[in-house]
Amino acid sequence: MAVTLQEFQRLLEARYTCRGYLPEAVPRAKIEAVLRAAQHVPSWCNSQPWQVTVCGRDQTQALRTALLKHVQGGGDAGSDVPFPQAYEGIYKERRSICGWQLYGAVGVEKGDRAGSARQSMQNFHLFGAPHFMLVTTPKALGPYGVLDCGAFVTAVLLGLTAHGLAGAAMASVAGYAGFLRDWFDVDEDRDVLCGIAFGHPDADHPANSFRTARARLEEAAEWRWD
Repeated sequence: MAVTLQEFQRLLEARYTCRGYLPEAVPRAKIEAVLRAAQHVPSWCNSQPWQVTVCGRDQTQALRTALLKHVQGGGDAGSDVPFPQAYEGIYKERRSICGWQLYGAVGVEKGDRAGSARQSMQNFHLFGAPHFMLVTTPKALGPYGVLDCGAFVTAVLLGLTAHGLAGAAMASVAGYAGFLRDWFDVDEDRDVLCGIAFGHPDADHPANSFRTARARLEEAAEWRWD
């Protein structure tokens, strides 16, 4: 069955990073449907490098409690996949605008370091989501495995949106890769890449009240046509 460009665009535009959830659990069958659909994304040489561990509501709560305790207690930090060295120019500007949109929505003013710290800690509270999935990739596949997993994560987020759910792809938790490796018993030949918090969105949560802008096509595309 063909999907129109308009339908596809509506799905893309409807997706957003959800930072507030209702406590209601998502039926496992619906999550499985999202993951089955995401399996169809392309990957280099059809390697399909992604592996996910999906947590139910009780398991997510246990992880949330332990992760918060680890982070707040100054536990070991470090990522398997290097974080960006720096955000510069337009990339820094976009990041800053997004950050201040979030702070404005939740009532954190400039100079309120305690407020910004509290909001930052929401990452390790998993934004109160009832579910969490960990995404890992084989170390041996390097950047191409990471690229393939990025396509998979995008498909999962769009699949959640199509089912009336919402999610947040989280690099923040990957900053504690050692903790997650131990918690989920991840094999040493795999890198902890990111997490996805997800569930039913809380439409009334202030952190869900804004949407980020997108660059114009002219900023992202160069044409060598004729």
